[in-house]
Amino acid sequence: MGFNWDKFDKQVDLEVLQQDVEEVEKNGGGDFEPLPDGSYEVEVEKLEMKESSKGDPMLSIWFKVVDGDYEGQRIFYNKVMQPQNDRAFGLQVHQNNEMLRALWDCEKDEVKFTSFADYADLVLDIHEDIDGKFEYLLEKGTNKDGYDTFKILEVFEVE
Repeated sequence: MGFNWDKFDKQVDLEVLQQDVEEVEKNGGGDFEPLPDGSYEVEVEKLEMKESSKGDPMLSIWFKVVDGDYEGQRIFYNKVMQPQNDRAFGLQVHQNNEMLRALWDCEKDEVKFTSFADYADLVLDIHEDIDGKFEYLLEKGTNKDGYDTFKILEVFEVE
């Protein structure tokens, strides 16, 4: 008897996966060179809470470059939140809050963490509010430990 692959199919939106594969093939087969540090005009393609490979909650943002030499490539913001890590959890949530506030252009108290369920709903609401309406000037850098850093420098309304 063979392996039961159905459990993996249930974890994936197969239609979305097929669209992603077709887009990669259309844009050069995925042979993209890594994006160097710098500023990029981007749109938010995907914004969601998901589970990291280690099982921790994570804010995931897919930025798609909309102009310049790297047009069509993606920049991935994946910020894990580790509630079991008392020292880091507050900083992790704060960094995610700052990114969400920059994307949503809102008052500070409109983005806050009260529970993971509420936070996941907030992230979905923010994506719905910004989807197709804004583009951003995103600065991608690297910190002293070699991790990517991200900062929204400007917000542009899409006309």
